[in-house]
Amino acid sequence: WSDYEKRLAELHSANKASLFAALAAASIPRVTVSFNGCGDEGRVDEVLAFAGEAGADLPNASVEIQTLAFGAATPSMLTQPLAEAIETFADALLDHAHDGWENGEGAFGEFIFDVAAQTIALDFNERFVGSDNFTHEF
Repeated sequence: WSDYEKRLAELHSANKASLFAALAAASIPRVTVSFNGCGDEGRVDEVLAFAGEAGADLPNASVEIQTLAFGAATPSMLTQPLAEAIETFADALLDHAHDGWENGEGAFGEFIFDVAAQTIALDFNERFVGSDNFTHEF
């Protein structure tokens, strides 16, 4: 497991660099990716690009990213349109940080890709059902 985790971290770093290079080339300083899920179903709701406070269009440019299935010796290379590659990468980060996030009551949140700072922040909100039990004997 630790070998898989190490290799996955390397791929995430390479994928992040590829995506940020494509975003910088398109003069897109910020992207948000919102997600929502519960009841064993989860999805990315939207990928939004921003130039300042105004919305911006992501170019149709293709980007190569890598994925690694557990137990696989070598990663798979995917060539996807930029918006789809961002979604694929965000989904991989989400599964890595909060595997099973869509199960039960699920979770929701947002990624913020900050191109200038070269960071990806995750705001993650997990849903749960609580139960309080009181027993009285009179």
